[in-house]
Amino acid sequence: MLATVDRPSTLVDLPTVRRRRARAASAPALAAPAPRAAAPASPGSTADVLRIIADPRTPTYVTVFANGRRRYSYWRPIDPATGAGGCYAALPTAECDELQASGRITLGEPVVDPNRTTYRVRTAARVPQTPARPAVAPERRRVA
Repeated sequence: MLATVDRPSTLVDLPTVRRRRARAASAPALAAPAPRAAAPASPGSTADVLRIIADPRTPTYVTVFANGRRRYSYWRPIDPATGAGGCYAALPTAECDELQASGRITLGEPVVDPNRTTYRVRTAARVPQTPARPAVAPERRRVA
C-alpha cells in the first residue's frame, strides 16, 4: 500500500511483480521439445511474402545468427485506419528460403556483427522475356 501525495489518508493498491516459475520446475527434466513439422508452403502465402518484400515501404532483412539460424523480418508501417504497426514483423523462413533458392529474391551487402550478419532482402530484377512471336503481324504490301 502506498499513500498518495495529494491525499495522505487515501491508500492506493499497487500491482506486485509476478515471478515466473523456472522452466526446469515446470517441465519434465529430460523432455526434449517436440520438433516443429514444416508446413508445406502454399502458393498464396508465398505470393504474400513476395508482395511484402517487393513493397518499397517495407524494408526487409534477413539476420543470420552465429549458430546458423536465419530470421527474415520486415518493417511494418503504421496503418492509419487501425493505428497498428510501426514495428518489425517476422516472415516465414521456409517460404523466404524457397524464394531465395528459386532466384526470386536476392541478398544485399552484409552488415557483420560479432553474433550475427544482416542482409537487405530485395526482389530479383526480372529480365524481360522476348515473346515467341511478334504481338502484331508485319504489314504486307501489295506489289502493283
